[in-house]
Amino acid sequence: MQCGQAVLCCVVNTLREEIIVPYYALFYDLVDDYLTRRAIYREEHLRLAREAHARGEVVLGGALAEPADRALLIFRGESPAVAEAFARTDPYVLNGLVKRWEVRPWTVVIGGDSNTGRPESKRSS
Repeated sequence: MQCGQAVLCCVVNTLREEIIVPYYALFYDLVDDYLTRRAIYREEHLRLAREAHARGEVVLGGALAEPADRALLIFRGESPAVAEAFARTDPYVLNGLVKRWEVRPWTVVIGGDSNTGRPESKRSS
């Protein structure tokens, strides 16, 4: 390998380390009687969520409690399209348990793939 190629390889490897797959938050605003109505749709909803999780699309998700009036699912991907597609096929949405949904980019600064907030390695003086 020539010097120029080695430098290029080093730059490419550095850039690969810097590529971070974005997060997207899918918010659901739930109907007042969500907890009583969800039972017949729950298994299909959870199947879709588990499949998306197995594909690496859903990181985590669940309903907010006290009161159970909203839900949140966190997705990873190159665009919000996967989160939007999930919402459009979710039986909770299709059967009126979700009044409104919204996908927003989520800037992660602690945890995940973020370098921000991580303690710097200690250097000896």
